[in-house]
Amino acid sequence: MKTSIKFLDLELKNPIIAASGTFGFGEEYAEYYDIEKLGGISYKGLTLDPRDGNEGIRVWETPAGMMNSVGLENPGVDAFASDIWPRIQDRNLISVVNVGGSTLETYLEAIRRLDHCDYDILELNISCPNVKAGGMAFGTEAKSAERITRAVRMTTQKRLMVKLSPNVGNIGEIAKACEAGGADAISLINTVQAMAIDTKSRQIVFNNTYAGLSGPAIRPIALRMVHQTAKAVKIPIVGMGGITNADEVIQFLMAGASAVQIGTAFFTNPNQIFRIPAELEMWMEKEGIRSLEEIIGIV
Repeated sequence: MKTSIKFLDLELKNPIIAASGTFGFGEEYAEYYDIEKLGGISYKGLTLDPRDGNEGIRVWETPAGMMNSVGLENPGVDAFASDIWPRIQDRNLISVVNVGGSTLETYLEAIRRLDHCDYDILELNISCPNVKAGGMAFGTEAKSAERITRAVRMTTQKRLMVKLSPNVGNIGEIAKACEAGGADAISLINTVQAMAIDTKSRQIVFNNTYAGLSGPAIRPIALRMVHQTAKAVKIPIVGMGGITNADEVIQFLMAGASAVQIGTAFFTNPNQIFRIPAELEMWMEKEGIRSLEEIIGIV
């Protein structure tokens, strides 16, 4: 049985990638778990300059997930390249570097400064608000999504994966625009815009009013969008959104994803996530599946 997955020209030992923003740079988890049991890690989102993140409450539980308003807190690309990357670069797993920005120029400069780092995949987060466009996210319109993807493609030779927002009207159209702009792969979905009110204080919970919803509550939405995207593009897909166990990984593969990212579940039960590769093997043996690649996109 073969749990490894061919993704672009890379081979993941299994299809499980830790999602950006939920696993840091892997160093804290490595103190307690063998993180090389994962197929890869998408590291904490980076921006050109260091960011302190949002003030006020950052995380709020919901009955089937959580909301976050962290605000891309990170040390900046220079600190990552000089201090963090040398410590983590030799791990036996696929390395994904996630980059965000506030203008096209800040994206491109951040990517240039990271170019000498020998990571495997650049994950372009186009859910960030474009300050020059009045705060509208880069990835909410096909034209702007294609424009930023094409600009990044011209800036780096790294494998380019574009991470899509679910807060759009036609996810397939956005994915096709990124493919046309030169993306090698697509990852989706980012968090769903949501809101919480504290009835005791009679106040909105988050300083920024709205926050990103993740976890099992969004899984059916994510599965639908992965399926729609798989029908729209020819490039490979990494699916994510509320995955907690092996059966849900299999659902995303059947919908058309070649690999998955898991995020919120690391906050609730990391032990379960690290058991998923073995659970996939048991399912394959039971079902007579020799390779997970047999089931990708079968529905």
